[in-house]
Amino acid sequence: MKSILQQQCEQLAAARYPLHMPGHKRRLAPAPGLSCHAFDLTEIEGADDLHDARGILAEAMARTAGLYGSRWCRYLVGGSTVGLLAGIRALAPFGSEVLVARNCHKSVYHAIELGRLTAYYLTPPVLADFGVYGSIDPAAVAAALAAHPGVRCVILTSPTYEGVQSDIAAIAGICHTRGVPLLVDEAHGAHYLPLAEPWGWRGGAVGAGADLVVQSAHKTLPSLTQTAWLHGSGTLVDPAAVDRQLDVFETSSPSYPLLTSLDGCTAWLAAEGPAAFAAWRARLDRFYAAARTWHNTPVLGASPARAAVYGCDDGKVLLRIGAEGAADLRAGGFEPEMVCGPNVLAMTSPCDGEDALDRLADLLTRRDAAAAPAPAAGPLLPPPGPARCTIGQALDCPAAVLPLEQAVGKTAAEYVWAYPPGVPLLAPGEEVTPAFAAAVAALTAAGTALHHSGTGNGQTLAVLA
Repeated sequence: MKSILQQQCEQLAAARYPLHMPGHKRRLAPAPGLSCHAFDLTEIEGADDLHDARGILAEAMARTAGLYGSRWCRYLVGGSTVGLLAGIRALAPFGSEVLVARNCHKSVYHAIELGRLTAYYLTPPVLADFGVYGSIDPAAVAAALAAHPGVRCVILTSPTYEGVQSDIAAIAGICHTRGVPLLVDEAHGAHYLPLAEPWGWRGGAVGAGADLVVQSAHKTLPSLTQTAWLHGSGTLVDPAAVDRQLDVFETSSPSYPLLTSLDGCTAWLAAEGPAAFAAWRARLDRFYAAARTWHNTPVLGASPARAAVYGCDDGKVLLRIGAEGAADLRAGGFEPEMVCGPNVLAMTSPCDGEDALDRLADLLTRRDAAAAPAPAAGPLLPPPGPARCTIGQALDCPAAVLPLEQAVGKTAAEYVWAYPPGVPLLAPGEEVTPAFAAAVAALTAAGTALHHSGTGNGQTLAVLA
């Protein structure tokens, strides 16, 4: 089924010979079998302009906004990253203060860096058995806003990469009482929309009252990689200010095949979504029924309710089976999304094959019967050290590269993260702590590669000279 936008693009493409970009002239496929070049347009008459949408793109974005119940929607062809960069820059003037969950994606930190912002961190509790962050406590948000009355916006991630949700409705209410907008990175929650609620996907940030919500449609829905959307609601965000920043951060030549995939995803949700979500829930129910019989295979979504977790998206299957377990999955024909320390993440979606999770459950059931008890999580997430200066200040200072053991006690001059999920274990300006050094050792021993933004590596670290 072709989306309305794709049909419109194809009609435009067939109407006139292209004396314009792109260079393939809609005649030569960039790669064998890649047919989307046939409607790969540029901003010609009738094709609209993403950065000044008044025609077919404006209509497409309005269709998506209507499906999610947002006030307005913007299509993104630079992933959630560009939405976060633009949204934060629009909400927080240069040099201002923001309140940020410490488990935000690196793109949030890059926005803090570019805006020379002062960040006050909300650090969620760590779930000791899996070594991942839990939910943000609304009371912690209220206390932090009271302590820092100059904060211009609050930035949270829900659901997290591992599927942990926070109480966005309560947090939005606290923010709005003080007139502070809430931006939610819901990159991993594009499937949280009203038509999915009957099957358990409740608590989406748009419906919960967040002012800006960034979602990666490509992560859990049928849309091409790199596609996302940005939803705006309420009156605390000026859409013109957001558009101005999208003009800064996003390409001026957006891909029409990517844009049509977003509209196609919207059309699919409207037509097929209810049946697809019902089938997804049935597949997950069968999987977790099997998971609850395992003795040596901890699964986050199958664990009893815990105080540190407000909600959990069980479409994310977080297994504590380590690199050996990941190898068993690959040998059985499955490629996991992530292997980090003892954790292995399997992402599901409403587009999975009908028997895919049954086959995964069968494999894990056989493995569980023969496996030793699961490895301990270990010190994967060190508490962040005190911030001695802002990220921007740290990156402007002279730095030296030291062996990791000698860097303890000094101030970091670079980021360190595991990717995925891309959440910094250490940010510039923070004190390097013994706990951080222990986490690096544990992750390295588990075979997890750590990424450095500067000149450090697994054994060294860039610190302020």
